[in-house]
Amino acid sequence: MSCCSASMSDRLAAAARSALAALLLLAALLAAPAAARPGAPTILISIDGFHPDYLARGVTPNLARLAATGATGPMRPSFPTKTFPNHWTLVTGIRPDRHGIVANRMEDPARPGEVFTMASDDPFWWNAAEPIWVTAEKAGLRTATMFWPGSAVAWGGTKSMGWPPAYPGGVRPRDWQAFSMDVTGLQRVETVLDWLRRPAAIRPDFIALYFDLVDTVGHAWGPGSPRLNPALSEVDQLIGILLRGLDGRPVNLVIVSDHGMAASSSDRILALDRLLDPADFRTIDAGAFATIVASPGREAAVEAALLRPHDHMQCWRKAEIPARFAYGRHPRVAPYFCLAETGWLVLRSAPTEPRAGGDHGYDHEAPEMTALFIANGPAIRAGVSLPAFDNVAVQPLLAALLGVPAGATDGSLAPLAPALRTPGD
Repeated sequence: MSCCSASMSDRLAAAARSALAALLLLAALLAAPAAARPGAPTILISIDGFHPDYLARGVTPNLARLAATGATGPMRPSFPTKTFPNHWTLVTGIRPDRHGIVANRMEDPARPGEVFTMASDDPFWWNAAEPIWVTAEKAGLRTATMFWPGSAVAWGGTKSMGWPPAYPGGVRPRDWQAFSMDVTGLQRVETVLDWLRRPAAIRPDFIALYFDLVDTVGHAWGPGSPRLNPALSEVDQLIGILLRGLDGRPVNLVIVSDHGMAASSSDRILALDRLLDPADFRTIDAGAFATIVASPGREAAVEAALLRPHDHMQCWRKAEIPARFAYGRHPRVAPYFCLAETGWLVLRSAPTEPRAGGDHGYDHEAPEMTALFIANGPAIRAGVSLPAFDNVAVQPLLAALLGVPAGATDGSLAPLAPALRTPGD
């Protein structure tokens, strides 16, 4: 054999060994060792915009029963009380100012001219905090997500790497769905049930399920409207279908919302273009709060207009946002931040049509922003009423139910520990 052919043979053998090692790594990531699997699957359910007071309306018997026979308590969302920041906090245990999803719409100085929206799936925006399904997959468990915000992202990878869901190209849940409002609530539930009907070796240990209907109707009509009741009833019926479809299979349910809802109206609008020359600023996000960037050289004019007392609104430089909000350090927080009084809206300009509905994004300590928390299942004690707690405790609870490390989060299991059964129970 010539030297050249021997070298080629060596290279082929080395390539084969490298390919085999990669396959073994992928197999290790995808195969869940039976000994590592929890005793019962955990299903995390988000009902977007569900305020716990909705349980008292008498139209959610399944949720009311789960609360009465499990553990429940008022949950404080993280600030700002928006959908994407809080959904990412619920699964990472990290507050928005650290995990980087600081608003539903935001910019990053590292990506000039690019805007994050709720359709953004580039891992660049998401990689600062590890979601629970990635922690579980790394521990050898199987996970699946039905529309949870951020779950379609190849976490840890880059936009160009994409699939497969293994290092270094990023990790996704074993099964996941890209969000579409055209997929009905029933189809979402039936998909979850299909996952749970699989043979044990390929059945998910963790599932996340997301419902947007209550938030959508709450925005359109407001939290006090009787038009909200059919949406509450529909989601409750879907929970009932899920429970019946389990057919006695033991499952730990953790049912949450990302925030509550406050009544708002076009009669309670703060129009920024009445305070500022429109040429002096631009808004990135607006509503319950506004994130504002001054035009080059117009910072002094913007500050003179914003950083003075206002009725129904407070504005700050990002570095001066009060500490209790735990917000303002991240580069993605805009230079100026204006927060409306609960029930008011701060917009670039006043709307041309009258409007009455609901909004969120307000002070996370406002009662209207309180979020839902219910836990029920074989690992949960019955009849536990919890004092108010922060939503950074949810990820440590999920980690405990799955038997994986919670990691360095902004919360701890302590507020929810009374809800967990102990070996002596």
